[in-house]
Amino acid sequence: MTHRLQPRTGLDAASIKKEYLEHLRYDLAVDEHTATPHDRFYALAWAVRDRLVDRWIKTQSNYYDQDAKRIYYLSMEFLVGRSLGNNMINLDIEDSVRQAMEELGIEWEELREEEVDPGLGNGGLGRLAACFLESMATLNLPAYGYCLRYEHGIFQQAIVNGHQVEQPDSWLRGGNPWEIARPDMHVPVHFGGSVEANRLDGRLAMQWCPHQTIWGIPYDVPVVGYGGKSVVTLRLWHAGAPDDFDFDDFNRGDYIRAVDSKVFAENLTKVLYPNDSTTMGRELRFRQQYFLVACSLYDILRRFDKQHEDIRELPARVAVQLNDTHPTLAIPELMRILLDERQASWDTAWDITRNVFAYTNHTLLSEALETWPVDMVAQLLPRHYQIICEINHRLLRKVAAFFPGDDVRREAMSIIQERPHQAIRMANLAIEGSHSVNGVARLHTDLIRSNLVPDFALMYADRFNSKTNGVTPRRWLLKANPPLAALITEAIGDAWVTDLEALAELRTHAEDAAFLERFRATKRTAKESLASWVARHHDIGIDPDMRFDVHCKRMHTYKRQLLNALHVVSLFRRLDAGELPDFTPTAFLFAGKAAPGFFLAKLVIKLIHNIAGIVNQDPRVNDRLRVHFLPNYRVSLAEHLIPAADVSEQISTAGTEASGTGNMKFMMNGALTIGTMDGANIEIVEQVGRENAFIFGLTADEVAATRSFYNPRWHYDNDEEVRAVCDMVFTKNVFSADERGAFDPLKRFLFEDGDYYMHFADFASYTKAHTDIQALYLQPKEWARRAVLNVAGSGPFSSDRTVTQYAREIWGVSPCPCPEN
Repeated sequence: MTHRLQPRTGLDAASIKKEYLEHLRYDLAVDEHTATPHDRFYALAWAVRDRLVDRWIKTQSNYYDQDAKRIYYLSMEFLVGRSLGNNMINLDIEDSVRQAMEELGIEWEELREEEVDPGLGNGGLGRLAACFLESMATLNLPAYGYCLRYEHGIFQQAIVNGHQVEQPDSWLRGGNPWEIARPDMHVPVHFGGSVEANRLDGRLAMQWCPHQTIWGIPYDVPVVGYGGKSVVTLRLWHAGAPDDFDFDDFNRGDYIRAVDSKVFAENLTKVLYPNDSTTMGRELRFRQQYFLVACSLYDILRRFDKQHEDIRELPARVAVQLNDTHPTLAIPELMRILLDERQASWDTAWDITRNVFAYTNHTLLSEALETWPVDMVAQLLPRHYQIICEINHRLLRKVAAFFPGDDVRREAMSIIQERPHQAIRMANLAIEGSHSVNGVARLHTDLIRSNLVPDFALMYADRFNSKTNGVTPRRWLLKANPPLAALITEAIGDAWVTDLEALAELRTHAEDAAFLERFRATKRTAKESLASWVARHHDIGIDPDMRFDVHCKRMHTYKRQLLNALHVVSLFRRLDAGELPDFTPTAFLFAGKAAPGFFLAKLVIKLIHNIAGIVNQDPRVNDRLRVHFLPNYRVSLAEHLIPAADVSEQISTAGTEASGTGNMKFMMNGALTIGTMDGANIEIVEQVGRENAFIFGLTADEVAATRSFYNPRWHYDNDEEVRAVCDMVFTKNVFSADERGAFDPLKRFLFEDGDYYMHFADFASYTKAHTDIQALYLQPKEWARRAVLNVAGSGPFSSDRTVTQYAREIWGVSPCPCPEN
């Protein structure tokens, strides 16, 4: 007998209101009079989720019906941001929800603020993964995302006396209405133990005998594409203990030991990126990475086995993208499964593995290329270590044949580093074990080939390719900036929402005075919205009449927030001296988190706050110059900050930023870029024209050519402004009168340690670019014209375009749309 359930698919206000009230009463046991704001948010989120469920089930069933090749995106981060607003937009029910809440007397804007940002990422890596998964759903690609269900995000950033203080990001404290727990589908994950060699059917068979087992428990989150036709799955793994309570220990009165296994297991997914400055912290990170890949591959193969018996078909039905080196242990893990559990030969297993995996590199910084101590790998994953050694042995034989007698190349390409200590090079393993290796911008890919791994690029020339990053316009324009999105749609129609290249039609409107005036009005609205939001959430006052110069990204020395801060000091000095009579009032807005163990990045935050403390209180300049650091940077803050920006700071040392995606979000929202020719900035300039951006500084080639003789002391001795600024900060202690010497470590970094990121080499050029910005901003119509041209040129930077290229050129995956009925 088939039971027909009453579908919860109505998209009108009446249906949404009815089910909202039902969730309040029957799931939360409250009514509209006793419900808390949190209750109301949950009831609404569930009502919206209801509208995803049928589509979600249908999407997954269709994959099986079509026997579709699936793409699995493995990432240690998925910085999805809040889901309520994005799901409503992609389902096209925002107006219905607003109407339903208004009829119930509920303030919609206050209700949506009840949702917290999921702590599933830190920066561009995680936000890119989230954009990609939403694009895969929009493009009807059969896709799954895999990540860990961190109980706490990286941290909540508080500022105390100018210092970053890390506090727990307990984002799951109030629950997550979007996820569905599936404890019955738990996965066993093993660590430690030993490896035994046995004979099986006349062949040597290796058996891993682990001494510890942890369960991976899946939690599924639906990700809906625009238009609501496809709903893909983000599966998050939570760590648990098979036996989480020892009753014998409890009865003996040892209450702590009774729950030891539970605490140990759950620590695996307790925190995103535990501090790895300690041995225990590094081991925990390593365990996290293996836990992710072991759970995910088990799940992938379980799904494959439902429809296929021949494991050799795996590459025809499965594509796995490794988002940076973090999931690279998937390569030896799949080899272990194929060799030890599926009894494949080495050659067969290696051919399958290499054709399943593709690797995206996200960094040019050597210190960011992961390595793991050999002793730790061998102890925690003894069988995997054996497999890695065999992969390396076979690789080095190929190297010897390709580069005969070249020991230098042999050492550089070896997966196992010998000096100064033995370690596993995860990037080398990822390259060797993947059929595709891609960079995330054209310059980045060129530098991977020429500088980062040139020997691999010679030996595997066809394996390397470029896929310039992109961002989803649904979240970063349609949701984040409704006034601008509405103006664009009125001018050129709404095709741009799924075909961002359509924004090119705005170029003709850049000459329309009436359109430019309305465009400026949308920017003013965004600035007022940001000022209101920041005042409400952080008690910081920002004047929307000022020009907003925004530098928001992860705090790092190569991203050069220090260069920006030193330039602000220069402006302060010159304004105080009366040297800038026509200066347009400007607010310099900073936001970003520093890694807990990154002392210099945290000290730059302190410097910014101390500069703000002096500048903002000085009546001689504070009507023209303001400095604000907006704490706890996250997706929800970015959605307010990016639309309000007039100027986008993208000022990394050329040759250090892989791509950047913030630069794309800012241009899409009408900010003008001040930046170096680094990462995707180069391609942005190609689209908008160099005259519509403010480019400064050395190129990547010039950085490489001058690094050997660059001398920061020379700039101090020969550039009066550099000397004046440095003296104010480091000698006269203008910004640390009560903390003399507080910024001496930054002084040592710049002068004694050689200023690796060449702040002073670019300082004069950076100052000149800001002077040009100042001059242009005095011409509001011309500024608006160039801003519109930036929006018009942002079409190529959609994640839809990027994902389409991955699907066609790397994954071999085709769209699998659900039937209409």
